[in-house]
Amino acid sequence: MDSVNILEVARGAIGEKLSYELAAVVKNINDPNTKADAVRKLSITVSLKPDSERKNISMSTQVKSTLVPTNNIETSLWLTEDNGNPALVEMTPQIPGQMNMDGGEQEQPKIINIAKAI
Repeated sequence: MDSVNILEVARGAIGEKLSYELAAVVKNINDPNTKADAVRKLSITVSLKPDSERKNISMSTQVKSTLVPTNNIETSLWLTEDNGNPALVEMTPQIPGQMNMDGGEQEQPKIINIAKAI
């Protein structure tokens, strides 16, 4: 009998799953919305359950990756009123309508109207 690597059993499915999860880790590392130097993990769990005769062994393998979540998205809001109702207005870097150094115009801020409590 020829000896094989454990990743080759189950018709190579374990090795394929490992490659799939490794691709997910690399994609997460390349994502500019994640922390660059945070640790990512690949875990392989192999469970072996023999029968009562200790002859037939059922093997179950789980391959999973632990990825880094995307960075928080932050903005600043100003609490104000819009037509007498409470509203949150997203702060802009410049006065709306003002031209920036690149010749672009500052757009109007986003307004979130808050319903009054009854």
